[in-house]
Amino acid sequence: MKRNRKKVTIAACIGIMGVGMLSFNRGDDRSFQIIKNLDIFNAAYRELDMFYVDTIDPKKVIRDGIEGMFMQTDPYTEYYPEDDNTIKEMTTGKFGGIGSYIRYYKARDRVVVSEPNEDSPAAKSGLRAGDLIMTVDGKEMRRGKDSPQEYLNKVSKSLRGEPGTVCMVRVERPTLDGKGEIKEFKITRQTIKTSPVPYYAMVTDSIGYINMATFAVENCSKEVKKALIELKRQGARALVFDVRGNTGGLLNEAVSTVNFFVPKNQEIVVTKGKLKQAMQTYRTESDPLDLDMPLAVLVNEETASASEIFSGALQDLDRAVIIGNRTFGKGLVQTVRPLPYNSSVKITTSKYYIPSGRCIQAIDYSKRNVDGSIARVPDSLTNVFHTAAGREVRDGGGIRPDIEVKGEQLPNILFYLINDFVIFDYATRYVQKHPAVSSLSDFKITEEDYADFKQFVKERKFTYDRQSDAVLKNLKEIAKFEGYLNDASEEFAALEKKLTHNLDRDLDHFEKDIRGAIAAEAVKRYFYLKGSIVEQLKDDPDLNKAIEVLKNKAAYAKLLSKGTALE
Repeated sequence: MKRNRKKVTIAACIGIMGVGMLSFNRGDDRSFQIIKNLDIFNAAYRELDMFYVDTIDPKKVIRDGIEGMFMQTDPYTEYYPEDDNTIKEMTTGKFGGIGSYIRYYKARDRVVVSEPNEDSPAAKSGLRAGDLIMTVDGKEMRRGKDSPQEYLNKVSKSLRGEPGTVCMVRVERPTLDGKGEIKEFKITRQTIKTSPVPYYAMVTDSIGYINMATFAVENCSKEVKKALIELKRQGARALVFDVRGNTGGLLNEAVSTVNFFVPKNQEIVVTKGKLKQAMQTYRTESDPLDLDMPLAVLVNEETASASEIFSGALQDLDRAVIIGNRTFGKGLVQTVRPLPYNSSVKITTSKYYIPSGRCIQAIDYSKRNVDGSIARVPDSLTNVFHTAAGREVRDGGGIRPDIEVKGEQLPNILFYLINDFVIFDYATRYVQKHPAVSSLSDFKITEEDYADFKQFVKERKFTYDRQSDAVLKNLKEIAKFEGYLNDASEEFAALEKKLTHNLDRDLDHFEKDIRGAIAAEAVKRYFYLKGSIVEQLKDDPDLNKAIEVLKNKAAYAKLLSKGTALE
């Protein structure tokens, strides 16, 4: 414990280095403490470097110290060395690479191609989901002593590079006979740009749908505008915006997107921080595209940051009905600051406040428990604010939807089927058996396909932990400790019999959920991300509720009227 405290102290000193010379005033105790501890740190490092029995790596020691210091702040304050392009990718949505998602595949201790992007160099070259990466440019891609995450990062770095450069990727492609087939692809890297609007379409004859995947792309609001104009051309008189899973991005892009539906010069966000430059007001700068079109916004627990600004501002201005589940609750703003030698730091410099005046930040990182954990702000400590029409809304804890749609909890077996790559591997085999499908709208997993899947699961000797088993085991231990086990032995035996692991029963009982997951994974192999979105929208309770509300003008108006409070 003492060693850990020393490490934190050292880490706190390290981060001050590189911010420039500090003015010293003996009357200012804080300035004195900073300079004092910097001097102690520098002296301690010199002694360590000079006298420690082994040679220490200054780059690693200093970086570990910086990261240790940042761990005392929040998860969004981060250090980036000069060879890390994360900041550039976050602020532009672009990077040089082959355009494919990859994952660590535990069963083979390899990295697997999980999803090539549509029209990417990877897809055009013939790389497929399920391909195990063996070598890149002749270099073996084995894990060695790396952790799975370090291994994944290493492979990712090998695949990325300057646009126009060529990389040779050797893979092992699964085959139906289980032997695998070695293939090699020559792939020319390109600038890969994340699509902010991967899908939009008419979902009824008068309601349009726009999936907004991210705000972390320069000019992403222009992509939303194109989709909006096209849907209106197709006859859309109401719109559904889907920001579920949208973890945010650029604040100004969120403001620009809100601007399509609210008047010019409307205040959308105010940021407040320690320094004057962190305090800014963001207003709409253009004339809107449509002030009257009914809007619904779909949100969930992964809706965060800029997408919370978008949904929260529309809620505060009574411009859209928010549907789904409470959002993540990130009300913090980060600023990128340059450091020496082309390194940089992303620092939380302010909190943001949406039109009602509320900040929806769910966690106060300055208040940590003794064990270092941090809890969300309890609802009892949140404050009431009011929308433009006078509806009650609350701060802290994210954006609470006007209509909460409680989806069914996913079964435990499905978690393991996904996490253990069973569904992924079956989708790979499905494509081998079905090289082509007729159309996206007609795609489905048939009864015959599901019977084949069940056989596949059994051949894999698939097992999984059941929560009921764990709870029963814990209950027996408590009963034994309290002296009730002997008297209740018959009841426990009967309960154990009823809870006996039955794979056939679970595969049949949860067929609907499992078939849906298989379809979502398999359809990506033919129609990429767009296919997965369409498949999941086929029976989407949030979207169905949005359509219902937008079709009922009276219900829509009532939801946005004064006197309606969120519960």
